[in-house]
Amino acid sequence: MSAAPALDTSPLDLAVSELRDRAATWTATPLPERVALLERMLPRIAETAPAMVADAAAAKGYAADSAWAAEDWVTAPWALAQTVSAYLHVLRRLAAGQDPVDRTAVRERGGRVLVDVFPATGTDRLLLNGFTAEVWTLPGTTRAQALADAAGEYRGRQGSPAVALVLGAGNVPAITPLDILHKLYAEGEVVLAKMNPVNAYLRPHFEKVFAEFIDKGWVRFVDGGADTGAYLTTHDGVDTIHVTGSERTHDAIVWGTDDQAERRRSEDTPLNDKPFTSELGGVSPCIVTPGPWSAADFRFQAEHIVTSKMNNSGHNCVASQILVVPREWDGTERLLAEIRRVLRELPPRAHPDAETHGDGACRLLVPDITDMGDPMLDIEVFASALGVVRLPGADAPAFLRAATEFANDRLPGTLGATLLVHPRTERAHRHAVEEAVAGLRYGTLGVNCWSAFGFLLGYTPWGAFPGHSRQDIGSGVGFVHNAFMLEHVEKAVVRAPFAPAPRGLFTGSPSLSPRPPYYVTNRTGRTTMERLTAYTTDPKATRLPGIFASALLG
Repeated sequence: MSAAPALDTSPLDLAVSELRDRAATWTATPLPERVALLERMLPRIAETAPAMVADAAAAKGYAADSAWAAEDWVTAPWALAQTVSAYLHVLRRLAAGQDPVDRTAVRERGGRVLVDVFPATGTDRLLLNGFTAEVWTLPGTTRAQALADAAGEYRGRQGSPAVALVLGAGNVPAITPLDILHKLYAEGEVVLAKMNPVNAYLRPHFEKVFAEFIDKGWVRFVDGGADTGAYLTTHDGVDTIHVTGSERTHDAIVWGTDDQAERRRSEDTPLNDKPFTSELGGVSPCIVTPGPWSAADFRFQAEHIVTSKMNNSGHNCVASQILVVPREWDGTERLLAEIRRVLRELPPRAHPDAETHGDGACRLLVPDITDMGDPMLDIEVFASALGVVRLPGADAPAFLRAATEFANDRLPGTLGATLLVHPRTERAHRHAVEEAVAGLRYGTLGVNCWSAFGFLLGYTPWGAFPGHSRQDIGSGVGFVHNAFMLEHVEKAVVRAPFAPAPRGLFTGSPSLSPRPPYYVTNRTGRTTMERLTAYTTDPKATRLPGIFASALLG
């Protein structure tokens, strides 16, 4: 067997050199020009969106007009446009001499400082009616600190010129460009982005979107595998690193892969001690609180749960992997029956000419995990597999205490969790629900909302719950996105209506929002997201009726 060809490092060295030469010019770029760069980026997102979606759909084996392509509109152009718009909202406030976040949005509750970050605009309230998000700051943070320390890059604490290496993820398209935006705008660093070989086909689209930044020498894209990544992480010209991937990837970079790696870890003598942030996934729970659910509630939340697993065929860092349900609740079997029905009725994702062998199963439900040593409780499954754990608890408070303890202490990872709770249950057991929201140690907690939605909003920080170290990295360290550029972040809590309009009027969660277009059961999701992307990149009021018409038919 012939040896693999040696890595040609000259293009990589050139890219790093060019970025270093231009890093100070990005640091010196005034705020009005930074705003204008993002404003000019939006039309380029709109222009490349159809081709970006078509390429993503083709890579997964279905047509661009398939219903499944709704997820590609959500996780590629719309997520990018939404985050750009979020940064623009905050940067325009700064340019107008205002604080990044309105002072009325920063409040104290129960000895903690919370920041309301969504909805941020009237458009948010209209298009995502009933959706909210708040950021919990670390214990001990004062309201004055939260206000004063936000957006330091633009308020007298600008960083020094630096080159950041972003190691892109291979699953969700928007991860890489959103990480680039964070490094540029929140941390003030120029960026070398290495595409993951799995989705390197997206590179031409990203280069078009970031064309001005590339022309000015502030962003460079490169392709390559593990050898390219290994070379760049140790490059003298790279100052900081951000990686989306696995715990193994982090440990290989920091401690090495030779027989001395474990010794280095135990002694905390890393091979690579560059400033490092990361998002590394985990085993994410969806916790179902017992309550007075109607038949329609069981159907709707089954669709919600299946969406949180089936989106991208489960290839998400916060795909719901373990459904935590009450053992004594008579609704548990009704919910599982509805989940089975949704899984059966979903259209196939595979290529129409693909062969299946054996039982052909590609959607797995493990309905009762009783062995606490089961691999599904320890290993992040990048596949369409959902496990169910039944916990004791004769009432909502007892169950929530058991579920919080199980999620925190048994499941690895702290990136995201989802909590489903009927509004009447929350009103009847408000303290117990608040205790669970406060107690769940996850970087994003979705209440009646899949936690992945926090990834999409732009305003919400995205990352693991604080407390990991490089010796025990867990789901990673640091937060990205975070358009308000808040410091002292503990977690984000995202909330959505328990039931869609108009049925939410009867459950106690009134809103104007119909079935969300990202649900895998939404009949018009692709059309709605295509129209919403067009509006987000060019917010003309004339686009709104088409969005509403499509959304209501979903």
